[in-house]
This record gives sequence, structure tokens and C-alpha cells, in this order.
Amino acid sequence: MTAIRFGTSGWRARVAEDFTFANVRRLTQAIARWLRDHGLAGPVLVGHDTRFLAEEFAAAVASVLTGNGFRVLCSDRDCPTPTLSHAIRDKKASGGIMLTASHNPAEWNGLKFCAGNGAPALPEVTAAIEAIVAKVDTWQELPVGEAERQGLFEFTDFRRAYLDHLVTLLDREVVKRSGLRVVVDFMHGPARDYLDAFLRDSGATVRVLHGDRDVTFGGHQPEPAAEQLQELCRAVVEWKADLGLATDGDADRFGVVDRDGSVMNPNHVLGLVARHLLKRRGWRGPLARSVATTHLLDALAQAHGVPCHETPVGFKYLGGLIDRGEAIFAGEESAGLSVRGHLPEKDGILAGLLAAEIVATEGRSLKAILAETFQEVGGFYPLRINLPLTPEGSRSLSARLAAPPAELGGRRVLRVQTLDGLKLHLEGGGWALVRPSGTEPVVRLYVEARSENERDQLADAIRAFVNG
Repeated sequence: MTAIRFGTSGWRARVAEDFTFANVRRLTQAIARWLRDHGLAGPVLVGHDTRFLAEEFAAAVASVLTGNGFRVLCSDRDCPTPTLSHAIRDKKASGGIMLTASHNPAEWNGLKFCAGNGAPALPEVTAAIEAIVAKVDTWQELPVGEAERQGLFEFTDFRRAYLDHLVTLLDREVVKRSGLRVVVDFMHGPARDYLDAFLRDSGATVRVLHGDRDVTFGGHQPEPAAEQLQELCRAVVEWKADLGLATDGDADRFGVVDRDGSVMNPNHVLGLVARHLLKRRGWRGPLARSVATTHLLDALAQAHGVPCHETPVGFKYLGGLIDRGEAIFAGEESAGLSVRGHLPEKDGILAGLLAAEIVATEGRSLKAILAETFQEVGGFYPLRINLPLTPEGSRSLSARLAAPPAELGGRRVLRVQTLDGLKLHLEGGGWALVRPSGTEPVVRLYVEARSENERDQLADAIRAFVNG
């Protein structure tokens, strides 16, 4: 049997290779057994993105859940991951299953299990489910039609309640007064009729790119990185828009383009949102970031007299801080954020709307606001590099990480941190992190420095260290 392992955010595999109907049913049976073992007998929600056979995989999940006696509420259309997260909380469900591979290429799919608070399941939960699924070779199943007749299955609209919730988090009036012009790129994902609809209802003029469903994602990976956003960049300039916004394959990640057609670094967007909440809205309370995320958040927290928490990579850790009221803002460098009063899950739709609120409030470009921010707390220049990682390379990398250098790029290592990967804190305020990915066969290298030149030098140095 296929070994099923959860990564940073769910189980992902290639369709027809390991991501098969049999394996999806096996994993769902294991989740059903875990829920029963923990006395969780409430409804379970099911959602899916826009990928190939998405509805069919969702039906397979639902049939196993209902076969185990659970009542299932299934999204009546493809839906964003944060929408399912909100619905779990709204419906007081025992949990939820989202069929998505997020930003992975079209030939991939995945399954994410969310706990009853709407957050991605914690490692101790997924480890327990992995142990169960390793022993599962059969499953209980009830056809969806029969489950519907028995009152165990129904299609449900999760969209309206989610959008109504967003109204409580955002300043729509400032957008209405601004006459904002926005181009939105959905990358053929599920955020259509969410982000654009909210902006239009708030008085913005909106142009949409790639709002149709295309299971190949136009032949591109549905990730709002700079190389995938060039059409959005051109459209922002041609249309003389104030802002360009993008969401990924399940709308939990964001992409932001400034009015000059340049792609904003996600770390800088996180900083601008945190600054907006602290400086313009007057929020008070701790910020939180993952170990791989910009220290601009630390500088902003210090400037406003609040703490900044650090967690391992994975929004499940940050989401817990939001859920427990221990942070007013949580962000990770891979374009994920949430805020007080929202979800313990990252939300690319909310991120885009907050970026729009910032531009509407300030009446100027994001670059101009960032320049002012750097004047207030100093410059922060982050960079992430992905290097392919073979099994042999993984073994040699482990040996190198076990013996961290005393200096990097001519800068003394002041502190070695192993919270998640190997992080080297350097004199002068820079840092570098080496971390094998939890979702892809790559090693991720992160660096940040107080100038672009120093950042580039650190990038060369950490690459040389990893390559031996």
C-alpha cells in the first residue's frame, strides 16, 4: 500500500500515481476512525478546489464519511480553503476535509484535514492519522445518492456566510470613497465571485483575469509568484489601476502588484498590513511570524511596543496564536496571513482586501508606503531560493546542517537556531535559514539583510554552504 504522509499542509501527491481514489478513500477512512476514537460525532464538511476530478474526489470522501455514519455538508461549488475553514466554525462541525494541492502544479492533488476550530490539523493529529491509515486496506462506504436520501449528505452554500464575516473585518467605506481601480487574477482557482464581488460591492472598479475554471491552470503553476504574475503586471499598467491582486490554486495565498506593475515581495506586504493595523487602525497586541518570515515584523512590533512571536513553518502554528487570542496578526513569508477575529488559517482573499484598504486609506502606492516604513524602522530585504533535493542530496545536507559554520559571507554567526531547519543569526542584523520543504522535493534557502547588496552576498554564501 502507498505510504501516506502529511507535509506542512496536508497530504499531496501526483494524480493517478499516488493520489488515487483508493488512497483518498483509505485516508478518509483513517480520518473517520480518528474522529470516532476522539468522540467527535458532529458533521464533517467537505470542500474542493478547481482541479481535475475535484468533484469526484470530494464525492469519494463524502461516501466514506457517510459510510462511517457521519453527516456531511459538501460545498455546492469549488471553494477557497479559508471558506471551508470559516464554514467549519460557522457550522460547529467536528472537522473538515479540503481536496486541494494549493499552489502545486496541475498534475498534483491533495487532501487537507482541518480540526473543529477550522485550523489545519496539528502534527500530533496527523501523525496519529498516518499510523491508522498504514493499517487500512478497506473502507466503509455509502453512495452519495443513498446518503442524501438518508439525510446524511447535502450540498451547502459556504460562500455567503464567509463574505458576511469579511464585512466585519474590513473598512469598506474607505474603499468606496477612494474610487479604487483593481485588477484581480484568480489563476483559474476558486476565489472568483469572492474577491472581485467583495471589491465591487465595496465600490471599487474591478477587472478580472483568469476567472474561468481551467484544470491545467493555463499551463502554469497556480502560485502568485512573480514569474506567474507578468500578465497581471501588464494589465495593471495598461488599465492604470491602483493595485493588482492574485490568489493561488485554493485562495489561501496572495499576490500583490503595485500601480507601476511591479510585484511586491510577500514579506513586505505582511509588514505593510501589520503596520496598517498598528498605526492606522490603532490595534494593540502581539504580532506573530514563522521562523522563515521577515524580521520587519519584529521591528514594527518593537516600534509600537508589542511582542512578536516566532513559530515553526506551517500556518497551523500561527493559526493557533490567532485562535487563542495571543496575536492580532500572523504572517508567513509564503504569502499567508490572518488577523484577530478571523480564522486560524491563512487567507489570500482577506490579504488582498487588506492591501486594497491600505491603498485606499493612504492614497498612494504601496512602494511609497514601504519606503516610509523603512524610514521608520530601517530596511529589510528578504529572498527565498528553492534548490532541487534528491534523496542523496538530502542525506549529505543533513550532515552539513549538523555542523553549522562559525561565519557566513564574512559575517560572524551570533546565534544558531534549530526551531525549524537551521537558522543562522549574523552580525549586522542579517540571517539565513536552510530548511527542506515539507511539501516538495526541494530545500528552501531564506536570507534577509538590511541592504540589497548584503542580501545578495548572503544568498551566494548560503547556496555555497548547502552545495558543499
